[in-house]
Amino acid sequence: MNKKYTKRIAVTASLTAVALMFAYVEALIPIPIGIPGVKLGLANIAVVCAMFIMDTRCAAEVNTIRIILSAVLFSSPSVLMYALAGAAAGFIAMTVMKRCKFDIITVSAVGGVFHNVGQTAVFAVVSKTPCIMYWLIILFAVGLITGIAVGAVSMVIVKAVNKKFIR
Repeated sequence: MNKKYTKRIAVTASLTAVALMFAYVEALIPIPIGIPGVKLGLANIAVVCAMFIMDTRCAAEVNTIRIILSAVLFSSPSVLMYALAGAAAGFIAMTVMKRCKFDIITVSAVGGVFHNVGQTAVFAVVSKTPCIMYWLIILFAVGLITGIAVGAVSMVIVKAVNKKFIR
């Protein structure tokens, strides 16, 4: 194996482990705002960092592995469908924003908003309740705020890592 491949595996595994730890911590924190499924998105710090330290492929791997393992370890298999939908919508939006050269905070904020859109859309289809999409008014704000916070933390980490280890 060459050094580059070994480094990629090590960084991906490390960021996945960090994402799982954040997912576990987040599962322990109740968010009492009356909207089911609302979370801080702490695990997305690792995904955003992977996207900006490595590349979108690494971020996709971290995101997918984290979602599957955290659904198995910390929640139920039925949650997996919502988590995958939210993650896919958020990740696609983040990838487009990154390719358009937006900064890390904007990329993360858009990802937070679209994560909520993806999950709400799946819930509307599964529950056959399209009026649930009205929740997006509140979830837009929640996704924007948490996405900005995740992006700000990620920006500090990415700058420190790039300065110390990468470049």
